[in-house]
Amino acid sequence: MSKILKEKAETILGKILSPNELAIPLVPSNIEMFGSRAACLISETGPLYVSDTGHHRLLGWRNLPTIDSQPADWVIGQSDFYSEGKNAKGKPGRNTLNVPTGICSCGEGLAVADAWNHRVLIWKTLPEDSNVPADLVLGQANFNSNRPNRGSLTAAANTLNWCYGVFYHQGKLFVADTGNRRLLIWHQLPQENGQPADVVLGQTDMQSRDENGGGNANASAMRWCHDITIWDNNLVVTDAGNNRVMIWQGIPTENNTPCKVVLGQKSFDSIEMNRGVYFPKANSLSMPYGVAATQDWLLVTDTANSRLLAWKKPQSILSLQGADADLVIGQNDFHSKGENRDYGLPSRDSLNWSYGINVHNDTAVIADSGNNRVLLWKIN
Repeated sequence: MSKILKEKAETILGKILSPNELAIPLVPSNIEMFGSRAACLISETGPLYVSDTGHHRLLGWRNLPTIDSQPADWVIGQSDFYSEGKNAKGKPGRNTLNVPTGICSCGEGLAVADAWNHRVLIWKTLPEDSNVPADLVLGQANFNSNRPNRGSLTAAANTLNWCYGVFYHQGKLFVADTGNRRLLIWHQLPQENGQPADVVLGQTDMQSRDENGGGNANASAMRWCHDITIWDNNLVVTDAGNNRVMIWQGIPTENNTPCKVVLGQKSFDSIEMNRGVYFPKANSLSMPYGVAATQDWLLVTDTANSRLLAWKKPQSILSLQGADADLVIGQNDFHSKGENRDYGLPSRDSLNWSYGINVHNDTAVIADSGNNRVLLWKIN
């Protein structure tokens, strides 16, 4: 087992299979989840927020959960813990959700990528009660609209289309505008509804939205960008559709700036899952969705391989081009890919389509989507 994470997850959120059960009903409650895709731990003691994606809601725990299947304290997006449905089976509003995915703290508040409403919701202060309405919306002109790119066939600096990832760092807001095959950057946390972004990566301008910029994969283009982090002041983005992770040297300030390094592929124009073979290696990826960083390590959820890979920080990020990962979590070795290791039942140290990851101090929070649970895993 790795030197980063302890041998097994310390706490499991979500319903746990009993020995005589083969499956868990996906009925919403204050415990049960359905395909959770992301989580955000605000401090080492909480609160904790989870995107319970399949139930179209956020779950919140006031304090860091310490017991398995600990019930959530509040819900946002549904009228109660036992209801579900896109936009609460109604129209979009300030506290409804439709496939919520990425989630992050931003300043004193919270941001959520409300993917299928094609918008990002921002709370200026942390919501710590059920159905607290959001204060700000990006990608739409108001809280009642939810058309992709506001109904246009082209993108714009103030529109979104299937936005899955959101990240905040030192005043800057980053959004993976996945359906537009681009990453948007706001130099400062937006203060107005529908505020336009300042920088676009993955496209030559704010109007374009073609896959890989309308050509082949390269150091600038994206196919299915999904999650974002900053590692040693370098921007890192998972490009799941190209089965790679893109790393920039520093944080770009100009449109369409090319990245300097890719992980998971041997070159900038390569895109095949696991580098074109069935079984993975230490230097290959298959639909990597989540990414997080500690001071010394970059952690990537290699989703379709049901594993977590870790790269140790080198003296120069340029040496990471196509590099082998240093550690694997969730599989017995670098060449295995079965869900829950050998397609077995979930355990405290197995993964099944692990989707999102968030790290705060000595706690890693992993959205283990295929197992409908969230793992709280202590970092050594």
